[in-house]
Amino acid sequence: MQGVIKSYDPGTGDGVLIDETDLREIDLAENALEGSLFRMLRQGQRVNFELDDAGRATSLMLGSEADMETPDLSEYDL
Repeated sequence: MQGVIKSYDPGTGDGVLIDETDLREIDLAENALEGSLFRMLRQGQRVNFELDDAGRATSLMLGSEADMETPDLSEYDL
């Protein structure tokens, strides 16, 4: 899923993003940045995310971070 950060408080970790699909507001889970290279979010920043069981955004990754995934090299004889 993709969205845009509406608000983020680095002191508390509380934040809200807007889902690009249906424009609904989604709260960030407490662990939303766990495993991410980034520790801060800014208003208007585009993110990829998943939803947890409570419907909160988690596993946030920024576009540049998602692009850094290991490429599939299985077709090459390495």
